[in-house]
Amino acid sequence: MIKEIQMKGCLDYSFGSLGGVSMKKIENKIMLITYADSMGNNLKDLKTVLKDHIGDAIGGVHLLPFFPSSGDRGFAPMTYREVDPTFGGWEDVMSLADDYYLMYDYMINHISAQSEYYKDFLAKKDDSEYRDLFIRYKDFWENGEPTEEEVDAIYKRKPRAPYVDAIFADGTSEKVWCTFDEEQIDINCPHETAKKFIRENLRYLCEHGAAIIRLDAFAYATKKAGTSCFFIEPEVWNLLNECEDILKEYGVAILPEIHEHYTMQQKIEEKDFYVYDFALPMLLINALYYGNGSYLKNWLNICPRKQFTTLDTHDGIGVVDVRDLLPDEEIDRTKEDIFKFGANVKKIYNTAAYNNLDIYQINCTYYSALGDNDAAYLCSRAVQFFAPGIPQVYYVGMLAGKNDLELLEETKVGRNINRHYYSVEEVAEEVERPVVKRLLELMKFRNSHKAFDGEFILNESSDDIISITRRCGEEEANLVVNLENKEMKITYTKDGEMVEL
Repeated sequence: MIKEIQMKGCLDYSFGSLGGVSMKKIENKIMLITYADSMGNNLKDLKTVLKDHIGDAIGGVHLLPFFPSSGDRGFAPMTYREVDPTFGGWEDVMSLADDYYLMYDYMINHISAQSEYYKDFLAKKDDSEYRDLFIRYKDFWENGEPTEEEVDAIYKRKPRAPYVDAIFADGTSEKVWCTFDEEQIDINCPHETAKKFIRENLRYLCEHGAAIIRLDAFAYATKKAGTSCFFIEPEVWNLLNECEDILKEYGVAILPEIHEHYTMQQKIEEKDFYVYDFALPMLLINALYYGNGSYLKNWLNICPRKQFTTLDTHDGIGVVDVRDLLPDEEIDRTKEDIFKFGANVKKIYNTAAYNNLDIYQINCTYYSALGDNDAAYLCSRAVQFFAPGIPQVYYVGMLAGKNDLELLEETKVGRNINRHYYSVEEVAEEVERPVVKRLLELMKFRNSHKAFDGEFILNESSDDIISITRRCGEEEANLVVNLENKEMKITYTKDGEMVEL
């Protein structure tokens, strides 16, 4: 199993290979987030790009869903047993696993409407072996339908009860739970059929190179009539523990993905699971916009330590994640000013006109949210790299990418503003930009200096200054960021002396 062991103030990531499976361990090194076809056309191109241009700036890769899928850029998987042939094959994935610790997505809440499982259910109805894999309204609700009060209580992604009409081969129909897109049919996780389904798929991923598995949309997977059907306790802990029991045989870690109030992340960390820091992006934007780091500092003091930090992902910039960390008026001001200070970002990109109904995210690249300003952007990354946890850097962010308005307008999908497709040649050009060169330098420093395996110290400073020290034994690294003028200074120990990066 993967363990974090405190040794003289320094972290050691140890690993044991069980079940005959060999893989790279989780390391305290930056994880790249990327699609299989976002830097080049496929997995072979991706490996070439990483080898030729990125090198030891990263230690891990979150390979966004690479399975055959019917929608949502891979998040409507038809199976976990295959690699989408347009990306390559399992041999290409395993080739990446030779060089990097890998994170895979498991969509625990749903499966594709085009999957063999759902198709079999539509064809055979009650005679299907998968009839209990899905949440049938007639079985879930007391009278086969929710009351108005029960619908209102649900934490929803649509302005109505979350369902799709399943049309069976015999001409009948019934409502089946569907939280997200109609291509993503919810799984009935408590049922034994689903437990077997989850167990077999998780084992397969563990046997094919995963070091950590991200449980996508995890909080939606627990449902109980009369509740929000979101992060329902104790059911949520039962599900998480069941997944852990499967993965620990292989020494694979779990990362539940939840966008909501920060206390949920704290609860999960208390039970010794990894969590996401989704609050950091908005807090950093607020600090850099207004030259005031007081809210950011508070979070750095109380945030989980066993976490993966983010500034950007394949989704938008989180808003709900900073509730009660920023006053409501600060949240509103920051949201409004992203459309003022950000580069080429408009409110309409976050509306139904661009197939976006999420009220909790803003669609924009992080670089453009900071006005395509190199200095501000590098300050934000430096704070992220010095913050507690293992940093994740999205591929667009790694290349300091601007909003892709062409892809946005072509697809009318809001999140595509931050999902640019880079050719191999384009990556080669982007890495020559001064801001990208400096960022890659910072990333290599974060991965290589021993100080980041030790303690995190937030130094006393005025509101316009962020001062952080990382220390492990005799090794030390210091960051000072001036939020007003967007200047920073990094000093660190080298051969027993303090030098500047």
